Amino acid sequence: MSRVGEKPIPCPSGVEVKIQGSRVEVKGPKGSLSREVHPLLKVAQADGELRVERSGESRLERSLHGLTRSLVANMIQGVTEGFEKRLELVGLGYRASVQGKSLTLQLGFSHPVLYQAAEGVELSMDDQNRNVIVVRGIDKQKVGQAAADIRRFRKPEPYKGKGVRYVGEVVRRKAGKAVVR
Repeated sequence: MSRVGEKPIPCPSGVEVKIQGSRVEVKGPKGSLSREVHPLLKVAQADGELRVERSGESRLERSLHGLTRSLVANMIQGVTEGFEKRLELVGLGYRASVQGKSLTLQLGFSHPVLYQAAEGVELSMDDQNRNVIVVRGIDKQKVGQAAADIRRFRKPEPYKGKGVRYVGEVVRRKAGKAVVR
């Protein structure tokens, strides 16, 4: 039995949920999201909360139960609060600038790196720290993918720790070459 799948999903006020067959649509103050649910599972709405129910006990149904519950809960959280990932640039001369949905990165290459944000993803720079890129949106998957794409341009390297990393990420450092005398 899935412990995650059995938990009810609270539906806060101001959030409208429509269930049409296997399609779940969620509308809230920040926008709207929709997702197809696997046909073996069913989303039911009652008493201001949602429940994900499965029709049987097959391995596939059990494996999708908790996943589907998490996806629907993330949709509700996205339209009410939204999601945010913060990336920091570590390295001398590493900097970024944002114009609209376009991000320009100077990462030590001979050329600037350009990144175009996907639909539904907003990029900005942190006001206090100019070396922090903020990725925001209502779809958790799109926000995480955009942050991972930006990080992929220059992953943190283990010797000096330079690169693009998530705020709070710990990079394990390696010792450099040992000089033998």
